[in-house]
Order: sequence, then C-alpha cells, then structure tokens
Amino acid sequence: MVAAPHPRHRWRADEPVQSVTTAAESLAEEQAHRIRRYLVTMGIRTVCFVLAVVTSGWLRWACVSLAVVLPYIAVVLANAVSPRVLGRVPPVPPTGEVPPQLGK
Repeated sequence: MVAAPHPRHRWRADEPVQSVTTAAESLAEEQAHRIRRYLVTMGIRTVCFVLAVVTSGWLRWACVSLAVVLPYIAVVLANAVSPRVLGRVPPVPPTGEVPPQLGK
C-alpha cells in the first residue's frame, strides 16, 4: 500500500505561489511609522510657534498659519494606511524537489 503524499508537497501549476515579500507590513511596524510621522509633523508645528514669537512681518504670519494647518495635516497623515505593494519581487515557484528532512 502506497501512502498518499503529504498535503504540503502537493503543488499545481495553476495555484498562485505565496511569497513572503508580498506580506503586508506588521501592524506594530505600521503604527510605529505613523506615530513617528505624526510626532515629526507636530514637532514642526512647535518650531512654527517658536518662530512666530521670535520673528516679525510676513514670516511670523507664515509660521502662525502653518501652526494652525499642521494639526489637520498630521492627523490625516497619521490615519493614512499605506497600500500593499504587490509584484515588487516575483514569486519563486517550487522546483518539485523535496528537501531532505532533519533526523532521517
């Protein structure tokens, strides 16, 4: 009696091949990136407030207007989820050869 092949060794040419390179960025990494972007934007806003105090003329008003607009921009950027980019690295189809198993 011949045993059926293990399910993980079955591969058909019409099945899509999954690749680790097409996996999405982890949730923790994506959130950390969005938090950093938000903090940088709010840091620029803080600099605008300081410059609005120490400058005069049109530069003061430019800094004040940036300080007013930047919170909206920071929130929009913090809530923007980056799209998954597919196809940067082509998938590698299996060769059909079964690698040697450990312990045998």
